Amino acid sequence: MKTFRKMIALLMAALLAFSLCACGSSATADATGSETPVSQSTETTVVTAESGDKEAIEAALDLRNIGATWTYSENADAWTMSPVTAVTNAELPDYQGVSVCVPGAYVKGIDTDGDGVADVTSGSASGSLVIDYDATVTSTNGQIYTAATAPVIVNTGAAGYSAQSNQTAGTTYAAEGYINVACGNRGKQSTLSDGTYTGDAPSCLVDQKNAVRFVKYNILLGNLPGSVDYFVSTGGSGGGAHATMLAATSNNPDFYPYEAAAGAVGVYVNADGSYSTTVTVNGEEVELSDGLWGCMAYSAITSLAEADMTLAFEYYLDSTYSFNTDFQKQLAEYLAAEYMEHINAKGLTVNEADVGFDLDGDGALTSTVALTIEYDADGHADTNGYYGSYLDLYLAEFEQSLQAYIDRLAYAEDWTWFDADGYALTDSEVAAMTDTDRAEAFLNGWYTKGSTGSGSSMDAMSGGPGGDSAGGPPSGSPPDGAGSGGDSAGGPPDMGGGMTQEVGTPDAGTTQSAGSGTDSANYSSFDEMLAAYEADVAEIEAGDVYGNNIVELYDPLNYIGAEGTDDSTWARILMGASEGDISMLNSLNIQVAWLNAGTDAEIEWQWNGGHVPSEIFGDSLALYVDTMYGKYVDGAVEITKAAATGQSSNGTATEATGTDLTGWVSFDDDGTLTMTLSGAAAYRTSGAAKAIPGFDVMDYGQEDYVFGSSTADARHWDKYVLKVFREHADTLSALFNK
Repeated sequence: MKTFRKMIALLMAALLAFSLCACGSSATADATGSETPVSQSTETTVVTAESGDKEAIEAALDLRNIGATWTYSENADAWTMSPVTAVTNAELPDYQGVSVCVPGAYVKGIDTDGDGVADVTSGSASGSLVIDYDATVTSTNGQIYTAATAPVIVNTGAAGYSAQSNQTAGTTYAAEGYINVACGNRGKQSTLSDGTYTGDAPSCLVDQKNAVRFVKYNILLGNLPGSVDYFVSTGGSGGGAHATMLAATSNNPDFYPYEAAAGAVGVYVNADGSYSTTVTVNGEEVELSDGLWGCMAYSAITSLAEADMTLAFEYYLDSTYSFNTDFQKQLAEYLAAEYMEHINAKGLTVNEADVGFDLDGDGALTSTVALTIEYDADGHADTNGYYGSYLDLYLAEFEQSLQAYIDRLAYAEDWTWFDADGYALTDSEVAAMTDTDRAEAFLNGWYTKGSTGSGSSMDAMSGGPGGDSAGGPPSGSPPDGAGSGGDSAGGPPDMGGGMTQEVGTPDAGTTQSAGSGTDSANYSSFDEMLAAYEADVAEIEAGDVYGNNIVELYDPLNYIGAEGTDDSTWARILMGASEGDISMLNSLNIQVAWLNAGTDAEIEWQWNGGHVPSEIFGDSLALYVDTMYGKYVDGAVEITKAAATGQSSNGTATEATGTDLTGWVSFDDDGTLTMTLSGAAAYRTSGAAKAIPGFDVMDYGQEDYVFGSSTADARHWDKYVLKVFREHADTLSALFNK
C-alpha cells in the first residue's frame, strides 16, 4: 500500500509539473485536432483519451490518493473536507477547488493508513472516509436518507459573476441528511499572476461543472456518500444565475472543451475530436455527467442576453414612471418595442395546466396558449400601449405570488399587528385573527414584520458558503475583488440612494446608481459609445478560442430543452418582487422554457422581498428538496408542510411599518385578490431601485463577462442594445448626456 501511495504521489507531482508547464507556452488541441491558444496568451494541453492521460487524471482526482484533511464537528455531527483542487490543470488552483461536508451518521471514521478501517473518529485527520451505508438520517421534515441515497447540495458562489476562492463547506445541511458542497470559481475579474485576464465566460460555470464531476466521481468510487442522481444547485444573485445555468446546461457538450482543458475528470478529447465521458470504476466504464436533478435559485440574475430589454420593458409598462433623463426614457421606449418583437418571434406557448392559470378565460385549464405581446397606444395607455397573453401570464404570476404570501401569514410568529387607527392589537385579538383579518391588515400596511416574514436574506443566514440556515440561500463574504457597493452572496443590494457611483470597474463592483442624471461618464458623445459597442460586439460574435459566442454560452434559454441537454427533473426560482437587479420577466421566460421541456418548474416573486430573499413562513430549501424527493423518488416519504399553529401573542413594535398596497391591489369580500398590469408595473418601479431604471446599457460593471479598467469601460456585448443604437442613432445622439 505504501509503495502504491508513493507511486501515486510521484504521478501527481508529474501532473502538477505538467500543468504548470502547460500554463506557459505549450498549445492545446481543440476538438478538431488543430492547435490554438487558450484564454488569450494563456495556453494549456487537452487530454486525449487514448493517450493514457485519462487514467492519470482519474488517479490524481481519486480522493484516496489525495489525502484530504477531514475535520469533525461534534455540535453539527458532521465531517468536513478541507478544499482540494477539483481538476488537474487549474489556472488558479485556489479558485478551482471543492470542499464537502457529510453527515456524521454516514461516517464510521477516517482511514489514515489505507487499510479500510477507521483509525480516527473525531478531531482532524488526513485520509479517506469509512462510510456506513447502513445508517439512516431522518430530515427535519421526515424524509429518510442513507449514505447511498442522500441528495447533494451544490452551492454556487459567483456573486456578481465574480471570482470565488475555495471555501470550506458549511455544516447546516448535515441535520437534513444532505451532502453539502462548496466550490470555488474563476470570475469576471480573474487574472493570472502575470496580469493576464482569464475571467471570460464560461470559466465560472465550467469550474462549477468540474466540481460536480469531481464529487460524482468520488461518490462512484465509494470515497464520498451521496447519490449521483440527486444533485441540487443553489445560490443567490450571481450565484442564483449560476445555479440556474448549471441546471439548464446539464451535461451539454458545448462545455466539454472547457472542462477538458481544465483537466476535469470524465471529459476527454479523443483522437478524432469527439469526447469520451466515462470514468473507470471497479474495472468498468461508467458514464459521468455534470448534470443536475434539481435547482433552487434565489434572485437568479439571468439571462443577461435579454436583461436590458426586459428591465426596460418592465419600467416602461409604468406610464407614470419618471426617468432620470430623456435619453433613458427614449431608450426604454425603443428597447420595450424591441422586446415585444423579440418575444413574438419566439413563438412561445404554455399549457394552462402547467402554470395553473386560465389564460384564455374559458373556465378550464385545458388549453395551450400562445404567449404574445400586443400594442395599442390608445386602448392601453396606462401601460404605454402594451398588453397581450404574455403579460396576462406575468400579471397572473404576480397575483399568485401575492396570494401565496398572504396565505402563509398564519405562519407568522413574531409580527406586530395594528388596527386601522394605529394601535397595537392585544394578544387575544391577535390570537383571534382570521385569514381575512390578516390579509386586510397586510394589504393596508397595519403591521411590523418579525423575522419569520422578512424578505431579506440577511435576516435568516449565517456562516460561509453553504453555511446558511435551512431557510435561505447561501450567504458568505463578498467575492474577492468586489467593492463595498457590490453584491455579496447574501448581502443587501446597493440601493443607490440617488448617489452617483463610479461603475464598470473592479473597484466599483456595481452598476450606475438609480439617481444618476448622467447617461455615461465614460463617453463624451453618443457616436463614441456606439463605436465602442460595435467593436466589442463584433469581437464577441467572432467567437472565443473554440469559436463560441460567450454571451450565447451563458444564456440558459439556449440550452433548456435543447439537443444534448439533460434537463433537470425540477427547478424553483425565488425572486424578490422588489428586486432591482433584473426584471421578473427573466424568471418567467426560464419557467416557460423549463415547463415546455418537461421540468417541474416553479417561480415565486416574494412580495416585498428584496435582492436574494430568504425563505419565510415555515418554508425552507430543505422542505422543498424533501418534497421533490418524495414526489419523484420511488419509496420516498411524501412530505407535507406542517400546519400553522397561529400567533398567540402580539409582537413588541410600537408603530406599523408595513407598506400600504391598496393603491396597487384590490381585495374582495370573498378573499379574491386582483391587480392590474399597470398596478404591478407601478409596484415594481417603486420598489426596484438599484440599477439605472430599466437597463444597464452604459458603464457596465454588475453582471458582466469582462470588467473594465479604471480608465476604460467594460466590454459591451448586448446585440439588442446595439441594434437600437444603430436604428435610432439620430434621435438618441441628440439626447445623450444632455
